[in-house]
Amino acid sequence: MNFDAKPLSGKCIAVTRPREQSIEFVSLLNAMGARTIEVPTIQFIPPTDRKALDDACNGAPTFDWIVFTSAKGVDAFMERYIALKNDVQSLRHVRLCAVGPATAAKLGDYQLVVNAMPKEYRGEAIVELLEQYMPGARVLLPRADLASKILPEALRRAGAEVHDVIAYRTIPDQSKRHEVSTMLIGKQIDVMTFTSASTVRNFVAMMGDTSAPHLLENTLVATIGPVTADTASSLGLTVTIVPKTHTVSGLVQAIAAYFKVSDPTCR
Repeated sequence: MNFDAKPLSGKCIAVTRPREQSIEFVSLLNAMGARTIEVPTIQFIPPTDRKALDDACNGAPTFDWIVFTSAKGVDAFMERYIALKNDVQSLRHVRLCAVGPATAAKLGDYQLVVNAMPKEYRGEAIVELLEQYMPGARVLLPRADLASKILPEALRRAGAEVHDVIAYRTIPDQSKRHEVSTMLIGKQIDVMTFTSASTVRNFVAMMGDTSAPHLLENTLVATIGPVTADTASSLGLTVTIVPKTHTVSGLVQAIAAYFKVSDPTCR
């Protein structure tokens, strides 16, 4: 037994997050001893037509709630809000809901206080948390173009007037396709991680609907939460690791815990 070995020493873990969002994740994995390969499967770009977003930014102070479901959503909205010369101080009168600590921390970067954060980072938990406030409320929901319609529809059923606005678009990034394919065929990647449904969908699209499951036959699939896991399963991938805490830190801990049990060299 090597008492000096770190929990993920000798393991190669692929990170499919966009480069601008992968710094913390990669750092946590490296601190655990893992070797990481960055395989961004998506890129973030502005909306094709910004009119709806601009209108939402200019009218933001008139909403009762703004619900942010990701840190990227915060940045995309706030950068445009500020670019349009709106005063961030005027948003302090609007109640803010953040999904997850990273999203809440990003709002804090803009000196904004979060009024509500669900314990579980999924649509149903958001609705359960906000349901009592929804009848007659005007809710702004700035999100990605491919975001699920489940949340806005549920908030509307709870009585809210929901403005679901595209704050940014996600497009495929295939820059690492050949490299990661070669590594998977050579069984050089121990874990392929996915932190959103879009990273899974674009990975499968990049590799091919039928090829992706075969390429991952000898590689563990780890997802940040159940929504991402469900997407992966629906596309034919076998998901082995899903953390109880749906954050990148929780995901790193879950991967380490898996190898502690299954691989004696990681104990």
